[in-house]
Amino acid sequence: MSLQDQVALVTGSATGVGRATALLLAREGAHVVVNYTKSESEARETASAVEALGRKALLVRADVADDRQVSAMVEQTATAFGRLDILVNNAGATAMVPFKDLEGLTEEMWDRVLAVNVKGVFFCSRAAVRLMLPQGSGCIVNVASMGGLVATGSSIAYSASKAAVINMTKTMAVGLGPKIRVNAVAPGFVNTRWNESRPELIPRISERAPLKRVAEVQDVAEVILSLVASSSFVTGQVLPVDGGQFLV
Repeated sequence: MSLQDQVALVTGSATGVGRATALLLAREGAHVVVNYTKSESEARETASAVEALGRKALLVRADVADDRQVSAMVEQTATAFGRLDILVNNAGATAMVPFKDLEGLTEEMWDRVLAVNVKGVFFCSRAAVRLMLPQGSGCIVNVASMGGLVATGSSIAYSASKAAVINMTKTMAVGLGPKIRVNAVAPGFVNTRWNESRPELIPRISERAPLKRVAEVQDVAEVILSLVASSSFVTGQVLPVDGGQFLV
């Protein structure tokens, strides 16, 4: 196991990419802090699945947009495990508003999307660094989006927030090296419950992509794992996980 007895905090790990990542890290030997905000029953399922793999799980409810809750979550991690090696900033918020509908994108939508997707990444990273720096090592992976690189995504606010995450990945990599590596993944369309309302997009995107399908959560989790476990000389990078969709 490449991550034997390391400790990973995966935000938003009740479902989707977060759950897949938590389980993959556990299979590689890591103990996992399972974070959620609302989906308690699903988060408990994730924690149980981690424990079924023979690893320890710590279940913590915390809104990543709240700095105090984030600090408390990391303090609980320190109490339970005494260390933190891996942070995956996966928790996210969105608003489904077409790019052309400027009036439909309210201030409240902007505030929540930026609070979770941008401030949340910063708050979690800052808190994690408090444990990682004294250890002398650590790895942060941010879940961005192709919406942060090209004109796609669920709303202008969402795409802007993910562009900020991409820039933050680069600036934190500069600021936290050499002890801590910071990278990001940028998924395209992922087959999750976020996209259940848009099933018509799957065949269209599949036809366009060279790999002829959309991403599943495991596809994204595998790239996250590679950045954590086998990319020791990689930092400040953003890896698209889109099956080549945006090459064409």
